[in-house]
Amino acid sequence: MPALGLFHTAIRTADLERTIAFYTRVLGLEEVARPPTLKFPGAWLAVPDGDAIIHVYAGDAARDQQGTIAADNEAGVVDHLALRARGFTQYRRLFEQHGLAWREQNRAGEPVWQMFVHDPSGLKLELSFDQAQEPDLPVPIPEARRYRAAERWFDPAPYAALRRAPQRHEPGRIPERAARR
Repeated sequence: MPALGLFHTAIRTADLERTIAFYTRVLGLEEVARPPTLKFPGAWLAVPDGDAIIHVYAGDAARDQQGTIAADNEAGVVDHLALRARGFTQYRRLFEQHGLAWREQNRAGEPVWQMFVHDPSGLKLELSFDQAQEPDLPVPIPEARRYRAAERWFDPAPYAALRRAPQRHEPGRIPERAARR
């Protein structure tokens, strides 16, 4: 009886509003209703027409034993979260539009192109693109934007302008696709 795949990732945040705005307005995930039994602030974020893959915890549920919420991912052992994505050059434009720092990578001869960006809490995300699905690839990667695993470039300042989009579901109602969880 093997493990079957990634179910979801849980992220702790001190800024729920901006975290939801980043994942919905920048990465294109959809906020879906959470079960009403969850009594702490948070959000479930789903891929369009799919399952909730990111659960965001805020408030007391996000605090560590010292009562704080880490503002970056240096406090844990997770280096990054990887998501499959489409629209490599569109993401470039979105990151520029929002003033976000990011890095890119493609190893010579490999079909996977990658972008690395942080969420408002400092979690590094890898967006992986299949070159065969990307009509704009290949493109040159400027040396200043080339990904280096040991580099740290998180800057929380640009995320201050992110705002949450209005919810599209009734509070307390779990859409059918999220209820399958």
